[in-house]
Amino acid sequence: MAPDELANAFEAERPRLTRVAARVLVDASEAEDMVQLAWLRLAGTNEPIENLPGWLTAVTVRLCLDRLRAKVPVAEEDLEITEDVPNVADEVLLGEELGAALQVTLERLSPRERVAFVLHDSFAFDFDSIAAMLEVSPAAARKLASRARTKLRESTMPLPSPVSDWEIVDAFLSAAKHGEFERLLMLLAPDVVIGGDAAAIAMGTPERISGRDTVATFFNGAAQTAFPAFIGSRAGAAWIDRGIARAAFDFAIHNGQVQSITFRADPDVLRTVARRKDDSLLVRRRSSP
Repeated sequence: MAPDELANAFEAERPRLTRVAARVLVDASEAEDMVQLAWLRLAGTNEPIENLPGWLTAVTVRLCLDRLRAKVPVAEEDLEITEDVPNVADEVLLGEELGAALQVTLERLSPRERVAFVLHDSFAFDFDSIAAMLEVSPAAARKLASRARTKLRESTMPLPSPVSDWEIVDAFLSAAKHGEFERLLMLLAPDVVIGGDAAAIAMGTPERISGRDTVATFFNGAAQTAFPAFIGSRAGAAWIDRGIARAAFDFAIHNGQVQSITFRADPDVLRTVARRKDDSLLVRRRSSP
């Protein structure tokens, strides 16, 4: 592959590699560093590569593993396990259920447990692939992920206080305005949906967008003129022009993640919009027509 073609192929994979590294390391800056190191490894290799995405994923994960080992210099436990012994706990996926608390409790895992857990439960890698990256057997990779789940369930670390809906909305608006793509991904549910009422669609807003990556891409660097607001009693955001709400962003939030955002421009809805500062209302509602 010519140098320009190789660089283009790598850039196409960069966003995916960064998401994987960021979830493993829970640090967006370090994730970008690991992906850049993967590029340097690619640019400097002379070995034939049949599956470039797979090769880059393996290199990135191993770089992350080395980084974790440097930060957590603890001995890895031996894995004494037979290939034919299944573990029922592996049927339970916790990657999306723990939300923000997962980022804290991941620190309790050994580097290999952390990699196995994140790759399988957050990115649906099969255990054969994980085993190759960790240089262990598939059964050992399965055991590492299972051990990670057990540690997370049994952790006595106090979990953060429940995050209010308005805090999630504020975090989302900040990430959108500052182009923090990885943070947007963490705030969005996997099956998040964007929609709009008839009035909003007539103004040009999307009728429907679905999926975490697509929604994050849509909002990345956007929402510059949106203000925190309440829509009735619900936390949301609004485009407010000279004190008058012109469009509302109606959020549905569950377990600390955005499940849906509905653009609303119906006059009856806009009359219920009040701009918010922190968690209090600024009672300046839309004038009656």
